[in-house]
Amino acid sequence: MYLFPLLLAGTLSLSPKAAGDSTPYWNSNTCLIPWHLPPTMDPGKITYLDLNGDGNPDVLKTTLPGGIPAIWIDDNANMQHGDLEGDQTDDCLVIDLNKDGIFGGPGDLIVDWTDTNGDGIADIQLVIRNGSRERRHNFDWNADFMYIIDFGEKDGIQNFIDWRQLALRCWEHSGHSNFYTDYHGNTLFLKMHGSPFNIADLRYNWENPFIFFDKDNDGLTEMTVRMVDTPAFRPPPGKNDDPRFDRLAPEHSILFSHRITWAALSWDLDNDNGPGNEFDMDMSIRFTGPGFDYSDQTHHYAKLRGLPEADSLLFDPRWRQNTELIYPDPRQAEKLIFERGDWNACWFVFDEDDDCNRWERVEFYEPLNLFSIGAHKGGLDNNAQADAVGDRGEWDTDNSGHGNLYIAPFDGRLHLYGAEWGAWRIDPSSRCFQGYGGLYPPCNSQRLAADPENWATVRYEDSDGNGFFDIIEYDLDGDGIFEERVSLKELGIDDRANVIDLSAMDYEKMQKLFARLTDDIWSRAGDVQQAARRQGVSTDWYNFWKQPRSLHERYAYGYWLTFYLYRDMRHKAGLEQNAKLIKELDKAYYSGSWKTLLDRSL
Repeated sequence: MYLFPLLLAGTLSLSPKAAGDSTPYWNSNTCLIPWHLPPTMDPGKITYLDLNGDGNPDVLKTTLPGGIPAIWIDDNANMQHGDLEGDQTDDCLVIDLNKDGIFGGPGDLIVDWTDTNGDGIADIQLVIRNGSRERRHNFDWNADFMYIIDFGEKDGIQNFIDWRQLALRCWEHSGHSNFYTDYHGNTLFLKMHGSPFNIADLRYNWENPFIFFDKDNDGLTEMTVRMVDTPAFRPPPGKNDDPRFDRLAPEHSILFSHRITWAALSWDLDNDNGPGNEFDMDMSIRFTGPGFDYSDQTHHYAKLRGLPEADSLLFDPRWRQNTELIYPDPRQAEKLIFERGDWNACWFVFDEDDDCNRWERVEFYEPLNLFSIGAHKGGLDNNAQADAVGDRGEWDTDNSGHGNLYIAPFDGRLHLYGAEWGAWRIDPSSRCFQGYGGLYPPCNSQRLAADPENWATVRYEDSDGNGFFDIIEYDLDGDGIFEERVSLKELGIDDRANVIDLSAMDYEKMQKLFARLTDDIWSRAGDVQQAARRQGVSTDWYNFWKQPRSLHERYAYGYWLTFYLYRDMRHKAGLEQNAKLIKELDKAYYSGSWKTLLDRSL
């Protein structure tokens, strides 16, 4: 849904031949990862500027391969004559990509590093990829204004830039999800798809912030929080005049609301991330509405102010004059969402087939057509970054449940309290999952498998509006028609359950909650195997599911063992025309209690 596009003006290839370097940088033209900006290898092509008259160079002017002008601004007073490049601690790199002689102007790339505490490791990196000077009336997907802020790791990892093509590539990764950009651990970013010269107040941002939490100090992310301040854009001339822009300079066309109007939380509930599986979010919750004002969440960074004498070299130096950024503090993020937030809708999604390796979250299904499939086709998976099938979505369209949860008696799993309805598209072999990349617009996230032509669907409904699902419908043959409808009320089962206050649940509590409900699901699977054996139904067909090797496998295999064996026992009772037993089996399955059946011989 929110990607980082390549340079749409055409990717650059920094050919050493174009620059005429007699000794090109060794990695200028290889097939290896381009971590390092190819420096100018001929010191004679470098010019040094002393802007403040202290006798030391403050700016290094150079020409990159391809004849591209660039300057390094020294913000920590350690540049020396003879240096071939600046440093990634407190310096700023400005690349005149379009070779128009304007540094930091339209079409240019800027990277600014800041070491806020003087420990020699940059804590903040600002990357600016400017779009065109044409006034924008919406998001500019060819531009980025993005801070990476390290609030606890000290690893020096920030954005990934392909230095051979001079392209911001924030989604690049090795394996499934070992991202080169620092989405791992205690870090955050602020981002707007827009050029800073179009933004009225550079202290604010759109994704403001997107936070990654390392809860167990393993260098990986167990929880994310994303908050969005949806901006207003200056209307086109003569159309829907917006008086808020009357007080702004005419060149500024983006105005932030100072309110968080979209917030989402995601959890790796079983904490099964690790090398080769760096991201494995299991559940996400999303709130939308008027939200909350966060203009008091000011963060002061005095060292963001770059060398003042260099301002005159830049098209719009305001981003170097900032000494504060305004965004919800990561230590207060959850509290602000629940205590300040005025929300009018809540969405829930659970990755039932455990195949989500995105850096963001489990992407949300939308409360749309159950049986339409494909990105932007108006179905549950309308969002191109959502799984086509495999996830379970639930929607509380009036936020009556305030994002709280409950464990339903009929399946032992977490559900969204207050949701009017929900649906699970079953992907039994985890064949369909989303990928990365694509250009915007439109969102064209690559899905790594073709969307299936048919799939099984389970639909849930709260028919009496008490906040708990009491109707379950099944379309197991994938024909788009629900062949079975179960009413908990008709079975004499109370649909109510203990409500879990999400605002009181930190990550450790969420992890323990998932472990406990998984134990209960697995215990229930043991009960149903015992009941099946008493009825003379073989359980050996399902030996694969009897050997889970992880917490999530116990969760999933326990569910499927229970479901399949219940169906087998019900089928056998039907063949025997034992209506009484069928009713007892239904009640045992949907109540989660097999005690009555186990207390007597079948």
